[in-house]
Amino acid sequence: MPEWLTITVRAAGIFALVLLSTRLLGKRPVTRLTLFDLTSVIVIGFIAGALSLDLTPNLANGLISLGIWILFPALLYALSLKFKAVRDLYQGKETVIVNHGRVLDDKLAEAGLTPEDFLGLLREKNVFNFADVEFAVLEPTGKLSVLPKKEHQSLTPKTMGIKVAEESVPQTVILDGNIMDEALTAMGLNRNWLLTELDKAGVAVENVFIAQVDSTGQLYLDLFDDSLSTPQPAIREMTLATLRKCQADCELFALGTREPTAKTMYRETAAGLNDIIGELEPLLGR
Repeated sequence: MPEWLTITVRAAGIFALVLLSTRLLGKRPVTRLTLFDLTSVIVIGFIAGALSLDLTPNLANGLISLGIWILFPALLYALSLKFKAVRDLYQGKETVIVNHGRVLDDKLAEAGLTPEDFLGLLREKNVFNFADVEFAVLEPTGKLSVLPKKEHQSLTPKTMGIKVAEESVPQTVILDGNIMDEALTAMGLNRNWLLTELDKAGVAVENVFIAQVDSTGQLYLDLFDDSLSTPQPAIREMTLATLRKCQADCELFALGTREPTAKTMYRETAAGLNDIIGELEPLLGR
């Protein structure tokens, strides 16, 4: 057998073996890999390359070595999922770097970080003044988790006392010009509804790159032709505006009529609409 064919067959075999075996290492993203994980990946790649190019004197010994470097990390990872002691040994522990606004110099040195390293990690979190940090933890992966002080935290509806409606995940109903019937069914909709909405927007199905429906039934479109603009859905805004107009009309009628019974009716209706608007505003408002 020619040498090039031998190398091709060996490389293809090792490729398939590594592809199947590395599934044992789990599906952790690269950013979650520890130093040991990266070392294991490098060693596995080195052994696989050596086996593919026939640089090892004994194929069986090379395969055994490759198997050990694949199975042992996978076994260690599986044990770390069940036992904290193994997890601490395998992944390491987090290190508190800032506690109650004070930078812990000894913990920085323990983690092998210089002040410049620490400030650089803060800048990656868009924090340019260490005095703005209440609490910071160095994760086993080398990432820095930062909790800003209260006065520097972003405003949320909860901190402002604003109620918001719960929303489910939007469903993609058109992808690359193809209607996704399963997604429509999951939203309780059908093709007729979708085609009607597209007709309102003046868009054909084949011209839609992506279309999604949110939990309130609003359709969002992105077309193949980026130079064309599509009308943004405004169902919620229109509904809220209509309710407010009805409330204002009832208050106006209450002021304009001299009939006591009608005046009372209009005032009660306006108050009822005001309660309804208050309940629906988290859902209908932006």
